[in-house]
Amino acid sequence: AMADAAHPACILETRKTAPVLRLVDKWAVLIGGGQNHRMGLFDMVMIKDNHISVAGGVSNALKSVDLYLKNNNLQMGVEVETRTFEEIREVLNYASQNETLLSRIMLDNMVVPQPDGDIDVSMLKEAVQLINGKFETEASGNVTLETVHKIGQTGVTYISSGALTHSVKALDISLKIDTELALEVGRRTKRA
Repeated sequence: AMADAAHPACILETRKTAPVLRLVDKWAVLIGGGQNHRMGLFDMVMIKDNHISVAGGVSNALKSVDLYLKNNNLQMGVEVETRTFEEIREVLNYASQNETLLSRIMLDNMVVPQPDGDIDVSMLKEAVQLINGKFETEASGNVTLETVHKIGQTGVTYISSGALTHSVKALDISLKIDTELALEVGRRTKRA
């Protein structure tokens, strides 16, 4: 339902999966019409807010990642989390002046819940326009089945939702056995 509602954006899960069930969780997302984000910490670089803070800013974080990948002869996608227009501008400025493996910009918490239950996606829409197709975009935060359609209409490439994997309800498959009926049938068929 989320994959359908997100159209034309693609729905992604996050790396937050049940212990030992990562492959099953990610397979379920594929079966449901979504796409997989990344399998773990090894197949895509994800520069999160804490990395940016420790590095002293977005440009420093991107520079460190690009240098590390180059020095280790690694080719993989790089995604950077942004929370403000200033961070987006800094990413775009860095990318215009440096060779980078950056492929995606995450627009984190740019979907603002409203008191009436609706959401304001104007910041997200403006961020997508600012990036102007130079990179893939990913909306993250406040993504629910009720909000995903409106988010998908902003022009983002992807919408990620941790709820697809970390809040899954188990299917209740009861194996309740009526022993009296089973014994009766077993006696009648001479199997009990």
